[in-house]
Amino acid sequence: MEVNVLNLSGKETGAKVQLPESVFGVEPNDHAIYLDVKQYLANQRQGTHKSKQRNEIAGSTRKLHKQKGTGGARAGSIKSPLFNGGGRVFGPQPRDYSFKLNKKLKQVARKSALSYKAKENNILVLDEVNFDAIKTKNYVSFINALNCADEKTLLVLPAENKNVYLSSRNLKKAKVIVATELNTYDVLNATKLLLTTDTVKTLEEAFAK
Repeated sequence: MEVNVLNLSGKETGAKVQLPESVFGVEPNDHAIYLDVKQYLANQRQGTHKSKQRNEIAGSTRKLHKQKGTGGARAGSIKSPLFNGGGRVFGPQPRDYSFKLNKKLKQVARKSALSYKAKENNILVLDEVNFDAIKTKNYVSFINALNCADEKTLLVLPAENKNVYLSSRNLKKAKVIVATELNTYDVLNATKLLLTTDTVKTLEEAFAK
């Protein structure tokens, strides 16, 4: 698939770049995407939820009333889950939500996500993205030039660029990552995927391994 290369002003440079079929033209595997996104979201969970069981409640151990003759139910402890302020039955406990996925499956999922974006013509390729200073308005002007002001964008850079990253960080619908951090969730969550010519080469090399 051939795509026109744009500059920071959103105008065509005259150059074209070939998006490799092995990365951007595969048959999407929806189940692989589901598993990879599920793992990504599970890994975001802290799992620090905790409720107290009856043995952890601070309270008296006195028997509330005599066993028989009250006409009411038997009651041995104020900490019982039956009473207000008592322990909770089968409440949440701290746990780790992460789970393992095979490396090849995750690779299939990322290729599938990239292929969906390519099919929908939602990939823009730029010759280079760099700012002289850390200014949010620079990134806003850049996004406006690409006609992506009202859309979620994911800019994938070949290497870290502090000026670009910090310029975008205050924008709700913009996200900047490096090629090594590419994940299925971010690709699908964005409306437009912004790549540089070097990023395309980096991804091709990474997926060839």
